[in-house]
Amino acid sequence: MTHPVRIEPLSAAPATLDALSDLLIATVAAGGSVSFMHPLAPAQARAFWAGSLAAAARGERVVLGAWDGLHLLSTVTLILDCPPNQPHRAEIAKMMTAPHARGRGLALTLLREAEALARAHGRTLLVLDTASEGGASGLYERAGYVFAGEIPDYALKPHGGLTGTRLYYRRL
Repeated sequence: MTHPVRIEPLSAAPATLDALSDLLIATVAAGGSVSFMHPLAPAQARAFWAGSLAAAARGERVVLGAWDGLHLLSTVTLILDCPPNQPHRAEIAKMMTAPHARGRGLALTLLREAEALARAHGRTLLVLDTASEGGASGLYERAGYVFAGEIPDYALKPHGGLTGTRLYYRRL
């Protein structure tokens, strides 16, 4: 049964931590370059999300989720905690959509919600990076983000081997 997808900020409820951890593990297993290596241990995934949601509770970031009923399909993080000389800026991070839910527009919907939240927090510039191989460059470019450059051999891919990162920005 398909429910209407709802977008909401996430908090550290146990079921939410479980859902985020499962999504992170599935993303890494599918080759998503989101700072972790495969295989990703559930305890490591849970610890990451517990820390991220603790930062959200302190107002340093917003973690958004797209839910279909009880199933978390996609997430993105808006990082608000920038240095004192960058109060106008925020960062988009950890964009993930479950492999089976891709192509439904969830990532773009989450991205637009993150942009609205950034504006509400007085931010006028968003930055992000994505893997050169297998990243979401197409999504970000269609969404109006400007390609600023590429750094070769930036990180390891989840299954090994190096990939570059592509840097983007968008003025709000």
